[in-house]
Amino acid sequence: TDILQKIVTRLSKKHHLTAFKKTFLEIISSRVIYHGLFWFCLLLLFVQVAGMKRGLAFTLSNQIINLLFYALIVYVNILYLIPKYLSQKKFFTYFVFLFGLALLITPIKLFIFHFKWEPYQDLQTNLYNEQDRYYIMSVFVAGASTILKIIGDWLKHEREKQDLEKQNIQSELRFLKSQINPHFLFNTLNSIYALSMKKSDNAPEMVIKLSEMLRYMLYECNEKKVTLEKEINYIENYMALEKIRHGDKLNIQFNVIGDPKGLFVSPLMFVPFLENAFKHGASRHLDKGFIESRLEIQEQDINFFIENSKPGAIPETHHKVKSGGIGLNNVKRRLNIIYPSKHFLKIDEKPNSYEVNLTLNL
Repeated sequence: TDILQKIVTRLSKKHHLTAFKKTFLEIISSRVIYHGLFWFCLLLLFVQVAGMKRGLAFTLSNQIINLLFYALIVYVNILYLIPKYLSQKKFFTYFVFLFGLALLITPIKLFIFHFKWEPYQDLQTNLYNEQDRYYIMSVFVAGASTILKIIGDWLKHEREKQDLEKQNIQSELRFLKSQINPHFLFNTLNSIYALSMKKSDNAPEMVIKLSEMLRYMLYECNEKKVTLEKEINYIENYMALEKIRHGDKLNIQFNVIGDPKGLFVSPLMFVPFLENAFKHGASRHLDKGFIESRLEIQEQDINFFIENSKPGAIPETHHKVKSGGIGLNNVKRRLNIIYPSKHFLKIDEKPNSYEVNLTLNL
């Protein structure tokens, strides 16, 4: 059905079909085909069960009549009675009409069979003796169609609900990523500006490394997962930029333990922790700061650890200034969405240092 609908869409755009033709093709591509297949399979089943004592043509014509009346009661039920009464919670009215419909259709079907079976007195006699069975079968078919309709609508609702939840999660993730990128750009451009003001020879190198990082952010980070090697390369570029900027004032270490090949991770997951570490580790209230980080890889588990120095006592005026909280809040939200029950995050603030320990199960 989905493939046929796509073909209809392409034909509509390519050949500019009229509204009538498009409607006709949409109907053919959706319900008529699979409903027709259902009734055809049911016809084969009925013929097989009924047997062919009086010939194939006789049995086949009988079952076609049977199915036509069953189809009539089914489609009146699902197209009219269910939407108008059952969906509106008019249960009593619905069941009155449902049983009334079966009561109306059954005599008409028996009347047709009576004339069709005129040469067979034994079949006519059984027809009158089994009127109740024909009526019960009509009610059963109508009830079965109601149950299937309810189940189908529930499954459709659940599928739409899941699709909506997925869309909301993807929209939220895109929003969180859009917050991360400007936050990083602000810090990095500020660093380049500072070096430019000093007329440092390191400014061009920073621009080159920034361009590599921007290429990664623009072309790689749109994917749900990236290779861990690329993410590590991004971190190393980030560290290199900060080393150029801070020089000997800040002792920066980053080590990778284990083999990252073949592993994939959500992009930019570690960046907010780096930003936060440099924000505090390079504080102007520190004479000599440090940032030590490592990435340990053990099969499908990776552990990211980072520790940075921080000033022991900050004047009261600086406590009131809050910045950089967006990044940490975002990464916590992303972890809950992308790695539910597959991550462990511990943030430990000590008197003179700040530690983050993040474990991911990939």
